[in-house]
Amino acid sequence: MNGRVLVLNTSFEPINVCTERRAIVMIFKGVARVEEHNGHVLHSQKLSIHAPSVIRLTEYIHIPFERRSLSRKNILLRDHSTCQYCGKQYPPSELTLDHVQPRSRGGESAWDNLVACCKRCNHKKGNRTPEESGMHLLRRPRGFSLHVNRQIMRYLGRADETWRKYLFYDAEERTRGE
Repeated sequence: MNGRVLVLNTSFEPINVCTERRAIVMIFKGVARVEEHNGHVLHSQKLSIHAPSVIRLTEYIHIPFERRSLSRKNILLRDHSTCQYCGKQYPPSELTLDHVQPRSRGGESAWDNLVACCKRCNHKKGNRTPEESGMHLLRRPRGFSLHVNRQIMRYLGRADETWRKYLFYDAEERTRGE
């Protein structure tokens, strides 16, 4: 009951990811309908139901443009737990946050100045800018907007084939030549 379920707005726009348990509650309350199943069957004493992998809300929810709160977890999600200097992916416990413009030089703790960084690269960069240390960022840091949230849903959904048609993989992969 802890599997991930993609939540779509009535317009088929991906808006969230929830657990199977939460999806089942939404279905029974009439708030959502099942669009795709994941192949598992959930059983209760009197009922068996196919476990959903994609659900769609029955009423449109207006999602205003908003930024997520600045936190270590959200920075690591935005950067896919990948060091933004060496490009290696690490478990979250082995990553630090690096201020691109060091705090001692007026750098703020903000979306556009914080990146995920492995301990080795963080030590190598030290209290310098990337240019001064001869290091280059894979991507310039930016705010965690709804667009970035969709990128994270795509990343999480790579393991679930039923999500692909709702997350626009095919067009994206053709553009990147994958």
